[in-house]
Amino acid sequence: MTDTTAAAVPGAGRFGTRASPGSRSGPPPEGPGGHLPALLVDSWVLTHRAILHQVARPGPLLFSLAFNVLIILIFVHLLGGAMVVPGGGGYRDFLMPGMFVMAMLFGVGTTTQAVATDRERGVTDRFRSLPMSPAAVLIARAVTDMLLAVATLGVILLAALVIGWRHHGTVGGFVAAIGLVLLLRFALVWVGVYLGLTLSREGAVNGVQTLEFPVGFLSSAFVATATMPGWLGTLADWNPISSTVDACRELFGSPGVASGSWVTDHSPVMAVVWPVVLVLVFFPLSVHAFRGLNR
Repeated sequence: MTDTTAAAVPGAGRFGTRASPGSRSGPPPEGPGGHLPALLVDSWVLTHRAILHQVARPGPLLFSLAFNVLIILIFVHLLGGAMVVPGGGGYRDFLMPGMFVMAMLFGVGTTTQAVATDRERGVTDRFRSLPMSPAAVLIARAVTDMLLAVATLGVILLAALVIGWRHHGTVGGFVAAIGLVLLLRFALVWVGVYLGLTLSREGAVNGVQTLEFPVGFLSSAFVATATMPGWLGTLADWNPISSTVDACRELFGSPGVASGSWVTDHSPVMAVVWPVVLVLVFFPLSVHAFRGLNR
């Protein structure tokens, strides 16, 4: 769901003509293969449309990638010398798991803006008027954002290697850590979808981008929560961002692995629990908001 006109939908001819304004078509006719193949085809068409838009207008994506790399350079080379890692170790190795997770958090604003833009420009209504599965719209958004997340994570990993970061764990631990980062991003996709469906475009972008940094700073992404005042450290420990960051540090073999509270001692478990909870909450809310757009 990006800011493009409804007329530029690849595969629109397959869906037929647009219904009359205000009308809602029923589900697509069930073919020989049933509803599932049609859902997959519809989802792919919309995903392809979003990917083509990203290729045609790469500016926002390139800016996002440059911003993430710039934040890494600022914290490693400008602020890193003043940072103390509990238990010893270099700040660069401490920081990078947090930056991987922060990149996923920054993606919430991208999702929210894309959904809100499509909704306010009538693109979403255009999709809903076509004889296609409504679920395909949400599935395509999730698939597109996950593909962007993989690309973003790949660029940040490359930047981390260039500045000297290395993981010190096992190959399995590395893969598991990347999986936890992407799992969190999948959960945050539905947070962004819900916000984009319920907020105005301007309100969605400004509000979400304003909150991204406070949510990130109120976690263990940049500093150990043990250095915070007691009540604030406890609040940061229970931040879902902290659970994924702490679990990744443990799996990467990075310094400054948090301990001392139940949630930090069980960070690998909580790094799975928190995304599942977010999906269970925001996926139904997103579906409900999507169905209620014409009410």
